[in-house]
Amino acid sequence: MRSPVQPSWTERAAGRGSAPAGSGALTILHLTHQGDGAGSTISIAALAAAQRAAGHRVLVGCRGESVLAAMADAAGLEVAPLAFDHAARLAQRIARLAREEGVDVVNSHASRDRAACRLARLAGRLDAACVMTRRQMPRSLPVSVLLNGFVADRTIAVSRAVARALVRRGAPPWRTCVVPNGVDLARIDRDVSGAEIETARALAGWRPWRPTVGVVARRKDQAVLLRALADLRTPVSLTLVGVTADAELRALAEAAPWHGVRCVPFRPDVLAFYRLFDLVVLPSRREGLSQALLEAMALGLPVVASRAGGNRDLIRHGEDGWLVAPRDSAAFARALAHLLADGELRGALGRQARRTARERFPLARTAALTEAAYRAALALRR
Repeated sequence: MRSPVQPSWTERAAGRGSAPAGSGALTILHLTHQGDGAGSTISIAALAAAQRAAGHRVLVGCRGESVLAAMADAAGLEVAPLAFDHAARLAQRIARLAREEGVDVVNSHASRDRAACRLARLAGRLDAACVMTRRQMPRSLPVSVLLNGFVADRTIAVSRAVARALVRRGAPPWRTCVVPNGVDLARIDRDVSGAEIETARALAGWRPWRPTVGVVARRKDQAVLLRALADLRTPVSLTLVGVTADAELRALAEAAPWHGVRCVPFRPDVLAFYRLFDLVVLPSRREGLSQALLEAMALGLPVVASRAGGNRDLIRHGEDGWLVAPRDSAAFARALAHLLADGELRGALGRQARRTARERFPLARTAALTEAAYRAALALRR
């Protein structure tokens, strides 16, 4: 069976027609209008830091009040605060920033900045190479995907599922490549203090006499998992990190009162929570390539995820994780019951998950493949 991340036609396209990686430092401008409580924020910050460590100059164009701006500033990266209020004005700002800072590659990560880059390029104002990273399964209209695919010198998809969906909607396959997210080991291998653990226990409602199941994600079908609790007889503590409780989640939690359910708003550092979890679950029906799931695997935690999107690039069912049909609460309940009852299986899945994440998804590989895509974009632009 082919490795989940063995180079495919799309990955090979990253470097097609490019100069060798490392042939001169680049000035890179990352753009996103999002940059708040999401795995993509962690992914962009980690990639930008790795690129700077490789000798490139890196600017992060984002909202000045965003989580990404704070993370980039803390990492010593150059932050370029931008207002993402109007596409035409944003296009002018991006073109001016790229020109004044001598940017070689503009890397867009979200919809508003993609639209602005497209306007700037079509107006002849953006001379830098344009790379568009697609971090989620596309919902754009085919005409938008087609136009972006030809405006961008390279389109990066974070999983084969995303790449296939883009190509089906009209993206040119010869300009589309797969560069999966990478795991930043320095971020997850640090020591966690006793105070951090105690804070996480209090927020998670941790109880030593029952297993703890965690979900680390913005709102991504957590309701499916809460419905599964009604069919799960083994009492668990369920901690949803990254969401705020609303009426739907509270009602579903109350329907299974023998479980403990806590919602914890987004936190950029969730390492202490991972120390509490016996299982990590991701029930989303659409997924690009989950940074949180990748980090959980790298920490040796057994994972259960929907058989959707990029989850299939990360997980081989029964080997380094467990895959469940999307939106099937009964199937999630059966998977949880099975794994919670079998500690030996959980241990085996966690050990293999750790190997998979660390050996096949290192951040250095993500940075190298991204640079190869940049070099290809520059060659095409010339």
